[in-house]
Amino acid sequence: MPKEFIVAIELGSSKMTGIAGKKNLDGSIQVLAIVKEESSSFIRKGYVYNIDKTAQCLASIVNKLEKQLKTTITQVYVGVGGQSIRSVRNIISKELPADTVVTQDMVIELMDANRNMKYPDQEILDAAVQEYKVDSQYQLDPVGIQCGHIEGNFLNILQRKAFYKNLNMCFEAANINVAEMYLAPLALADSVLTETEKRSGCALVDMGADTTTVSVYSKNVLRHLAVIPLGGNNITKDIASLQMEEHDAEKMKLKYASAYTENNDIDNNMKYSIDQDRQVECRKFVEIVEGRLEEIIANVWYQVPEELCDKLLGGIILTGGGANMKDIEKAFANYTHIDKIRTSKFVTQTIVSNLPEINARDGQLNTVLGLLAKGDINCAGQEIDPNGDLFKQQQQTESPLDQRKARQAVETPAGVVRTADEIRRAEEEARQKREEEARIAREKAEEEARIEAERRKQNSAFSKMGRWLKDFGKKIVEEE
Repeated sequence: MPKEFIVAIELGSSKMTGIAGKKNLDGSIQVLAIVKEESSSFIRKGYVYNIDKTAQCLASIVNKLEKQLKTTITQVYVGVGGQSIRSVRNIISKELPADTVVTQDMVIELMDANRNMKYPDQEILDAAVQEYKVDSQYQLDPVGIQCGHIEGNFLNILQRKAFYKNLNMCFEAANINVAEMYLAPLALADSVLTETEKRSGCALVDMGADTTTVSVYSKNVLRHLAVIPLGGNNITKDIASLQMEEHDAEKMKLKYASAYTENNDIDNNMKYSIDQDRQVECRKFVEIVEGRLEEIIANVWYQVPEELCDKLLGGIILTGGGANMKDIEKAFANYTHIDKIRTSKFVTQTIVSNLPEINARDGQLNTVLGLLAKGDINCAGQEIDPNGDLFKQQQQTESPLDQRKARQAVETPAGVVRTADEIRRAEEEARQKREEEARIAREKAEEEARIEAERRKQNSAFSKMGRWLKDFGKKIVEEE
């Protein structure tokens, strides 16, 4: 029998990461292999703008993972993120007869109506239910309640259609099956936030290379999601403006940069070395780093809904590579005036591995580990013979799409994004359903028309005369 493992891929702006892991019976996850590839030349701010290079990189990652695992990979889990993702609130309402009892079908009808909303050049990736308004009361589950008016409050998560299309085209070009697409920010939140933080209200800030993602939770519900087109690379570029190459600026950022420095602690006579011949003034360096970082923090805080700003009892949780900067928590506390701030360096799941990238626990792999934890479909194919032949073993009988449909028939997890294949299948099924409904309606109309014609025929004057003559003749015969 082939091995059992799960494969997840994260398409980041600075690097693309592929990871394979096995879920143990005790609930822990054993990481078997990890591969990283540079992606800054074809992915910017989470947006795939070179399909061919991205497809080549995806194929390279899968091939390297297969060599390490000595097993073919049949499908992968993918995280969807990037600058184009944003959330929009939407309300769907319906008037009902007085004292109508709300049923599950009514709730599904509201959800379907919301899903069918059209946004110019935008694709609905997921819809998070906020709450339902039953008459004047708000309920999380309205089924079984009597009312005359019901409203569904939804948070629709959108992405530009072009970005979504490009992402799907990359996997098709690389000939890689997608087991499931997940919203990366939601998978990350499920792996680094506690239930208490989600319930009491918190803001999760994922500080990446080109983007910073903000997810706001309250009462266990996602209330807002936004991606800011600013990240650690912006700080690097600002430092590079001091007449140096970007790779030197990145080294200086990692070595000297601090998110917050007291004015009295800055030595005006101190200088940082760029190389053997050049130096930069300490104060100038600090001002550049803090200036850009304050802009990032201001944009993060702006994304927190005004009604929740003073209700974040769970505080602010920082993660990602950018959260490794010295005194980053102090900088956020100084600007937002929120005391409860922590940095999540690792996921909450138990991860077992001897790989140095995993054991570094620096927050850079939290998203891909969150995607790995979401996986529940085996991604392993056949074992690979060192000579290039495949051992004859049992083939996987179900396609990835059939496996997804079987799983989602029981329950559709939050944060799941439909793939291009699923959308095409759903559109085809919807078309067939519409045609069948139209055929039934047409046949019903024809039958009703036939019955009406028959009725009219029977009620016509000639029909009445015929029936009278028939009855009259019958009566005469009976009398004779």
